[in-house]
Amino acid sequence: MRCPYCAAENTQVKDSRPTEDGVAIRRRRGCVVCGGRFTTFERVQLRELVVVKRSGKREMFDRDKLHRSVAIATRKREVDEEVIDRMISGIVRQLESAGESEVTAAHIGDLVMDALKEIDDVAYVRFASVYKNFSEARDFEDFVAELAKTVSERANHHEAIDDADDEGRAEA
Repeated sequence: MRCPYCAAENTQVKDSRPTEDGVAIRRRRGCVVCGGRFTTFERVQLRELVVVKRSGKREMFDRDKLHRSVAIATRKREVDEEVIDRMISGIVRQLESAGESEVTAAHIGDLVMDALKEIDDVAYVRFASVYKNFSEARDFEDFVAELAKTVSERANHHEAIDDADDEGRAEA
């Protein structure tokens, strides 16, 4: 592993441990040339994925790029970094286990949208504004109105389940 500080190729692993979600190995490393310390992560990669953009251009899937776009959507929101990492790991697992070596950017965007919708409504709207290319305030209004309708339906559904549970306990 090359040192990010001095580019020396001789670094030593000081400590290795699994990440909390168990999908990667975290390694603390030290450079024998400059003494710099840094962390690397090792993850299983089932297959090389190629992303097909809307323009037809193809590029290698970049987990870090996905992480950056989600980080922008969740910036200044109270979303734990571990939740984001688990979400991204889940999306990557879905993509890799689908059996296809090529995946569309639209499919990745849909997976991110679905995941963000469950994590944080504001991050969901932020991501959607870029992903769906909102161009005017009306686009936001329509999207948020649809989101409010979905949230309301979800709340009514959970309320109905709670009522049914309460009735079941009362009968018992």
